[in-house]
Amino acid sequence: MGSEERPLRVAIVGAGPSGFYAAEHLQERDDLIALIDMYDRLPTPFGLVRGGVAPDHQKIKSVTRVYDRIATHSHFRFFGNVEFGRDMTDADLADHYHAAIYATGARTDRRMGIPGEELPGSHPATEFVGWYNAHPDFHDVRFDLSGAHVVIVGNGNVAIDIARILASPPELLAETDIADEALEALRASRVRTITVLGRRGPAQAAFTAKELKGLASVPETDVVVEAGALADGPAGVGEGDPRTLELLRELAARPRMEAAREIHLRFLASPVEILGTERVERLVVAENELYEGSGGRLRARPSGRYETIPADLVLRAIGYRGVALPGVPFDEGRGVIPNAGGRMLDGPEGSPIPGEYVVGWIKRGPRGIIGTNKPDAQETVEALLADLAEGHLRDPYRPEPAAVVELLGRRKPDYVTYEDWQIIDELERARGAETGRARRKFARIEEMLDALAERKDAMEVADEALEVESPEG
Repeated sequence: MGSEERPLRVAIVGAGPSGFYAAEHLQERDDLIALIDMYDRLPTPFGLVRGGVAPDHQKIKSVTRVYDRIATHSHFRFFGNVEFGRDMTDADLADHYHAAIYATGARTDRRMGIPGEELPGSHPATEFVGWYNAHPDFHDVRFDLSGAHVVIVGNGNVAIDIARILASPPELLAETDIADEALEALRASRVRTITVLGRRGPAQAAFTAKELKGLASVPETDVVVEAGALADGPAGVGEGDPRTLELLRELAARPRMEAAREIHLRFLASPVEILGTERVERLVVAENELYEGSGGRLRARPSGRYETIPADLVLRAIGYRGVALPGVPFDEGRGVIPNAGGRMLDGPEGSPIPGEYVVGWIKRGPRGIIGTNKPDAQETVEALLADLAEGHLRDPYRPEPAAVVELLGRRKPDYVTYEDWQIIDELERARGAETGRARRKFARIEEMLDALAERKDAMEVADEALEVESPEG
């Protein structure tokens, strides 16, 4: 197995960075012929690079050029608009592939678990980020930006991204690939004060110095850091990049300025209750103190002092969480597929399942940046190759590549190939060029498929016309 005569057949479920890096590591093996099929429930690949990275971070999104190279390999196929568990099941993968790698990420969010969290005006970051990135899952979500005060709960890069997008002048965002609906809402926004709450101290902040520097450079915006939060003590004992703490000190020492908007970075503060009659109006915040928990890690607990602050919109950015897949084991406590070094287990303390593997956030939880997925995927693929060498993979009864196409032709005929995606990509870029933007995304799957069908029909007509005009024709 793995030879030209008997190629290794691998399915990858999920078209985000971790899935592409797993494919790349398989492709890099000169001694292995691996035919890879990648599936995604959306017609578009790239996962959070497309649907999670902030629209004003176009340089980060350029990593998709690497994924393009992987996807155009002769032994790679993409099947988009195919939902696992409905259009393709775990039993189907066992019938057609020697191995399956799950790279489905963390699609939902963690909850705060406080009273008032269900009030209108209280949203998870997954919704807000998906909304401004034109993710099809959130095209019907609406955010009321008519109030002056927004509170973001969380102290990671996602929280900083959201604050920056809310504060950025719309004319700057208009050059990006931000969703049309989000751009219009931000143009009409009356938000003036954005408060970012971190339950621990500034030295334990999870956001990076690079993200903080970007926040501090937003035009017409004053970033406010309370100097008292930077005093010596446990809150000044860092667990992250010391450059972040140094930059916070610089911001705290900077004179206040008259600005159209203010972003307040508050530390040692946790939400306790959201107040309001028919929607969010205020937020009760507990002042925290730090103590040393197990393993010497500093943890936060309420000090007994509370404050109520205005809040017209509350966005929680306290972490993502994986979603269980039909027929696939799931660890509810950790929100991941149970695994040992990437080998899927039949339960949290179980045994490896032959031919089943996991990569990315659904493997290790929502930690790290895009590049973190590369060594993570390598670990999983090395486990797969070791099992191949030991003869521990599956023996599918229909491994021939044409069998999958036949199956999807019956079950999901409107699946999207990588060539189809390249047409969608071209259409989005052309739509953006009309108004001087990087691209204008299709926010609905139906829009993508209709535009794709229209373009393919036009291309077919053009090809037929060329055949008629050709002397050889």
